[in-house]
Amino acid sequence: MPRSQRNDNFIDKSFTVMADMILKIMPVKQSDKEAFAYYRDGMAAQADGDYAEALENYTEALKLEENPIDRSYILYNIGLIKQANGEVDAALEYYDQTLEVNPRNLSAMNNSAIIYFERARKIEEEDEAGGTQKAEPWYDKAAQLWIKAVRMAPNNYIEAQNWLKTSGRAELY
Repeated sequence: MPRSQRNDNFIDKSFTVMADMILKIMPVKQSDKEAFAYYRDGMAAQADGDYAEALENYTEALKLEENPIDRSYILYNIGLIKQANGEVDAALEYYDQTLEVNPRNLSAMNNSAIIYFERARKIEEEDEAGGTQKAEPWYDKAAQLWIKAVRMAPNNYIEAQNWLKTSGRAELY
């Protein structure tokens, strides 16, 4: 039985039943229906903290999903899991793939920028002598992504906007 059908929550069960009914009557290819089922089960597993099962479902969904926007959400969720597991380089790869498929995914931009920013801060902390100069390329990468995100959503990312201003990078946007 798929995870999405094992929910104990009445609302989740009801939603799943309704989604299944709608999916059955919609005129979409069987592979699209299967991709959605894997994606839905991946999200349920991810919400429960079962990242291994979520990754298995997302991998299967990626094999079937053809829609670029839908693929971008699958890739993004894999990136979230990798980041949560401390695999930041792998997370960045998935966020990059997300942005290749969907350049308007603000969450992937923001998460990548956060990773670059934290990497720069860590370099500064570990290397007091030359850390600032070594950290600059990582800060620049974070700034580039946050500038794009702020341009697309000017009312969001207030902390990033403040950092862009205080770091002298605000004039870039």
